[in-house]
Amino acid sequence: MDHTTEPPRHTHTPPGGGAGVGRAPGTFGELLQGALPGNGHDFLVTFPIQNWSTALFRTTPGRRDVEVRPAHKHKSRRLAQAALHHLGVTDGGILTLHGALPEGKGLASSSADLVATARAVADAHGRHLDPATIETLLRGIEPTDGVMYEGIVAFYHREVRLREVLGHLPPLTVIAHDEGGAVDTIGFNRTRKPHGPAEREEYARLLDTLAAAVQDHDLPTVGRVATRSAELNRLHRPRRDFAPMLRACRDIDGLGLVVAHSGTALGVLLDHCDPEHDLKTAHVRAACAGLPGTVDVHRSLSAHDLTTPTAYLGRTA
Repeated sequence: MDHTTEPPRHTHTPPGGGAGVGRAPGTFGELLQGALPGNGHDFLVTFPIQNWSTALFRTTPGRRDVEVRPAHKHKSRRLAQAALHHLGVTDGGILTLHGALPEGKGLASSSADLVATARAVADAHGRHLDPATIETLLRGIEPTDGVMYEGIVAFYHREVRLREVLGHLPPLTVIAHDEGGAVDTIGFNRTRKPHGPAEREEYARLLDTLAAAVQDHDLPTVGRVATRSAELNRLHRPRRDFAPMLRACRDIDGLGLVVAHSGTALGVLLDHCDPEHDLKTAHVRAACAGLPGTVDVHRSLSAHDLTTPTAYLGRTA
């Protein structure tokens, strides 16, 4: 089934070539990641942040291939070719990617690159690809986060399939510690974790609780679920910074911890509208000073940040 939301406008490149821009956000790890009972689906719940991947696709009349810059982004090149085929376009072009999402940290840099690429290719040809179509294009390339969908979603990342759109949360801040190094996030997510029946039942309860909390904008409950998911993740990927980060969170009465389950980042979750926001942020930064690695501050992507109709096209309306 073709999920493209606009009819084809043309299947050739305009004289002189066309250019398109697409964007996609990263996600600071996951609010929850685990496996469900019964069907055995591995799932995650996204946590979009205001760190973006941006793609520029410039068509070249008569060219039959796609060149990607930087050259190592070969999966984005494959995605661009798949998008061109889906759109019925024969001309290739040059794909350029840039953004503020480091690789191997669990911030969905690869997923954001791929989604931004699909949007840029479509934009270059006056077309729009809806999230379900982008999901289909990505399915043959790699396990991926659900960053093609707006807001917070529950997503079957191994199958590249949406489970449920959960909604949006008020603005949140993450004071993040990166322990250093990099994780092969694709390889990590391809490997099934040995979740037992009791653990799977707990993940199901946590998902139900989180879904209701997102709908209700219940930030303390969101924080409790995220913290529990981070605790459970230690069974599969131990973290030396977990205990000091949890202490720092409790020191400031933070909402909880949020972890990149397949990456190197762990953060303290804080209500962006907390009247002591800056003071609490400074306290966590200071607590991280003695830990090996780096500290960054991220801001969540809320509904207010997506009010412009071209928010995902890298330009203002």
